[in-house]
Amino acid sequence: MDTISREKRSENMSRIKSSNTKPELYIRNILWRNGYRYRLKNSIYGRPDIWLRKYRTAIFVHGCFWHRHAGCKYAYTPKSNIQFWQAKFDANTKRDADVSKTLLSSGVKILIIWECTIKQMMTDKDQCDSVIIRMNSFIADAEQHYLEL
Repeated sequence: MDTISREKRSENMSRIKSSNTKPELYIRNILWRNGYRYRLKNSIYGRPDIWLRKYRTAIFVHGCFWHRHAGCKYAYTPKSNIQFWQAKFDANTKRDADVSKTLLSSGVKILIIWECTIKQMMTDKDQCDSVIIRMNSFIADAEQHYLEL
């Protein structure tokens, strides 16, 4: 059973932003400092969070809860209204798969950065440096088309 009232849950959920989130701003800052110039919410199919036109790379900053990061502690399922949540999560993951398939088939590279990775980057400098190196390698590598961090 849920530990808070429906009204409080509704209030909490209404405060969740869909763009310009802290993780997204953090990744944009890193990209800018590394010399990448990007577009936001471009008209590219699937509306990636960040679009690197020069590299034909779509970057998605995924929240572990909403996009169901497998094996992640943040991808828990609420204890109340389970059918609603399961349908919501299934629709999200299906849409993510459809977007990835369509973009990959049109020659666009996809980089997915999970919320938990960004949280680790914010607290651990070595982890941050490691992820930046992997991001740079992926963006520069014409042979690699999909990466999740």
